[in-house]
Amino acid sequence: MGMMNWIERLATDVRELLFPRPCLVCGATLGLQEQVVCNRCLSQLPYTRYRGLPENPVHRLFYPDTAVQRANAWMFYHQGSDTAHVVHALKYLGRREVGRTMGRLMACDVKPTGFFDGVDALVPVPLSRPRQRRRGYNQSEALASGIAEVTGLPLWPEVVERTVDNPTQTRLSVEERRQNVEGIFRLCDAGKIRGRHLLLVDDVVTTGATLASCMAALSVAGGVRFSVLCMAVAASAACTPDGLAIDLDV
Repeated sequence: MGMMNWIERLATDVRELLFPRPCLVCGATLGLQEQVVCNRCLSQLPYTRYRGLPENPVHRLFYPDTAVQRANAWMFYHQGSDTAHVVHALKYLGRREVGRTMGRLMACDVKPTGFFDGVDALVPVPLSRPRQRRRGYNQSEALASGIAEVTGLPLWPEVVERTVDNPTQTRLSVEERRQNVEGIFRLCDAGKIRGRHLLLVDDVVTTGATLASCMAALSVAGGVRFSVLCMAVAASAACTPDGLAIDLDV
């Protein structure tokens, strides 16, 4: 081991000793090679295992109004679950690195299936400017940056903006969610995306209304094709393996 490597390893060991990093799920101290979630908890997260399979429940969320080439969510989400700890840290605790780490993992999950074949760029679903200022970053863009590391795809957050800081979707019905997000996005660069295949990235998908509204704005450019990749899908009778209906709080 070279002197510089030895010094870097020593500095890492000292930092881990003085400032131990807890697992987001169980609170145990993370090992040197572990990121955000310990390996034990990572192995027990509620994965969908859809891996972009055609006609999977996330894909069907967009029928029949929105044509989506491929769609996938990596995990199930419901209030109080292990996934909820990860989502909460990413959205409300300023943990931007959670997004990058989860983005890399979810990209590695579907990359062998050809999920990214033919995709031209990644477009994270934008936050409104006031909300992004309050949060300090866009969690969907953090996820997309991790996906970009694995795939080498360019990241185009500038092609669409959210013009309305609409109320939270929590506890809204399906129809109320659609109305809540109608017309809240604006296309910013039609020439850049015309005729492109865009992969929209979001943290949690529930009804697909926000993503559909974003796609509607982007479609104005003409000839745009869409795929969707989300970290989690809100658990419901249609999505969970055991078919249990679960109260949502996203």
